[in-house]
Amino acid sequence: MSIIDLLPSETPIKAFPPGEVVFTQGDPGGVMFVVIEGEIDVLLDGKLIETVRSGSVFGEMALIDACPRSATAISRTRCLLSPIDEMRFQDLIVREPEFALMVMRILARRLRRMDVAH
Repeated sequence: MSIIDLLPSETPIKAFPPGEVVFTQGDPGGVMFVVIEGEIDVLLDGKLIETVRSGSVFGEMALIDACPRSATAISRTRCLLSPIDEMRFQDLIVREPEFALMVMRILARRLRRMDVAH
């Protein structure tokens, strides 16, 4: 099962052409994104640290801790993204507890990769 499968049918979707900045390092957080289709490059201080693909999320840290964005996200390909603000995040967790577990697993994998890289 993919994280996409847990989204309700009325989920809003935003389209991004290749090369469009979704958010910039230092921007206020408050929204994470589920990648429905396409690829997103995540850059830290201008250096590519990850390419996020369909079925994954990005921007979750700023949503969870309400701190500024720690990285920049740019669409590598044409993307369809579902924005998840705090209210939708909480609603998804109530409706689909597996959603929270999937987000935590993604976050844990990223943290482990960053530990290995340093």
